[in-house]
Amino acid sequence: MVVRFGLIGCGHISKKHLKALSSCKDAQLTAVSDLNYERMEDAEKYYLTISGQGDPIKFYKNYKEMLEDENIDAVIIASFSGIHAEMANAALSANKHVVLEKPMALSIKESNKLIYLAQKHHKELMICHQLRFMPIMQRIKKLIDDGKLGKLLLGVCSIRINRSPEYYSLAPWRGKWESDGGMLINQGIHVIDLLQWFLGEVETVYGETIQHLSQLKDTEDVAVGVISFRNQAKGIVEANIVTQPNNLGYSLSIFGEKGTICIEGPFLNKISHWFIKDEEENITELNNLIDDKNEEIYMYENFLEAVTSENKHVLIDGKEGKKALELIFALYQSALNHEIVNCPIKAFATSDMKRKEGD
Repeated sequence: MVVRFGLIGCGHISKKHLKALSSCKDAQLTAVSDLNYERMEDAEKYYLTISGQGDPIKFYKNYKEMLEDENIDAVIIASFSGIHAEMANAALSANKHVVLEKPMALSIKESNKLIYLAQKHHKELMICHQLRFMPIMQRIKKLIDDGKLGKLLLGVCSIRINRSPEYYSLAPWRGKWESDGGMLINQGIHVIDLLQWFLGEVETVYGETIQHLSQLKDTEDVAVGVISFRNQAKGIVEANIVTQPNNLGYSLSIFGEKGTICIEGPFLNKISHWFIKDEEENITELNNLIDDKNEEIYMYENFLEAVTSENKHVLIDGKEGKKALELIFALYQSALNHEIVNCPIKAFATSDMKRKEGD
């Protein structure tokens, strides 16, 4: 069975989706949607070139018209953050399976609605936390689940990158709480998702933020957080977009009673430390795992398997995708109210952060 896809949003990030889609034999792009006709043409040309597909691709300036197309089985939503939930809501209600770029939504209410709609319409909702599909991350997760690291004690994730004033001036939606959602959500959510995936359910969060580029945006430039997990492990998040003169990259470290693993680099592509008690380190195998950059393809293969099989489901559904988002929301709420926040939280929207501007 070939799954026919429609793409909503033909900007820069869409090329990653199109490249992965072109590598999957049971997937076919049949339509694209964007307000800019030239971007649709660019997406079509790029996909046809790399896939070798000869079938025509339909253009829809209005994505809602695409959702009425009965020849489309699934849609990829790669628009800007503030309209992800609205578009996914419409797609699920139109009985389409959905691949949804992060963040899935900018509020708890919207997130819960998407989870409900996916269940109601029996559709797969995949949230794009593709780093979970990196073979090195799969290996770390298995080691943790198998108890090889023993009791987990601490996890630390760092986001040290640069976003210039020009970055925010290029798109008016960037840096706004209502449309962008915040630095942690847009630049930090992938590493934070891995942190909570490895360490488990969150119990409490304390966070603080700093906002510096006030003339261009509302959202934070620096964020720090202390997390208490239900297994008694601690977590630390430290993130910034003011690293000079340019990006340093990301890092993720897991400390257990029987081992320590540290991954870092521009794309989490370097093992800086790997020790597991009573286990011999196979450097060649580990390097092969971290050099495998096909996580987007593996994500789509998982999605296709779920769509075409009765008893399979995506690895990162709405409930899983909501976990990192809720952790970030808890950090924001803590920074807003100057207090420790208990999880799960009942309600929060990034637009609530507008109140912090009066502090």
